[in-house]
Amino acid sequence: MPHTDPRPLPRTLIIMGVCGCGKTLIGQGVAAAVGGVFEDADDFHTEAAKAKMRAGTPLTDEDRWPWFDRLIARITEMRLQTNCYVLACSALKRVYREKLRAGEDRDALEFVYLDGSMELITSRMAERQGHYMPLSLLESQFATLEVPGANEALRVSIDDAPSGIVARVLEVFQ
Repeated sequence: MPHTDPRPLPRTLIIMGVCGCGKTLIGQGVAAAVGGVFEDADDFHTEAAKAKMRAGTPLTDEDRWPWFDRLIARITEMRLQTNCYVLACSALKRVYREKLRAGEDRDALEFVYLDGSMELITSRMAERQGHYMPLSLLESQFATLEVPGANEALRVSIDDAPSGIVARVLEVFQ
């Protein structure tokens, strides 16, 4: 990520990327550093959606639209409760990001894309335990991913340790 002059911290940061890229860990670190509140969008899935993914079946857009509506409502709610709401959410397609952005500019809501290779993420996912998202769905996540452009999200490599990734995110904001 090239160094630029610091920007004001948006009210909402959405940490995005494929499963296993570190959204939760990095989101927790960013929220702690800025005194914000962190939540994981996975917690807003219905039990039926989680069961579907646990069984190795990717969610459809029809499965996701009500979930995105719940997330948008939560973003609006959390803006009244914290200076910065940090949400981990895959947001793999441009249309998903546009829905979550709900017309807001980057000063209000910013996406942070955690970028890593399939090989690196596969190795990390193979080590984690207790998550409903099986390694078998990683390929479908990469197939679905529409990599955001520079005008749409901050792009941060996950090749570093978590503390270094958090630091790279934070160096963009005042």
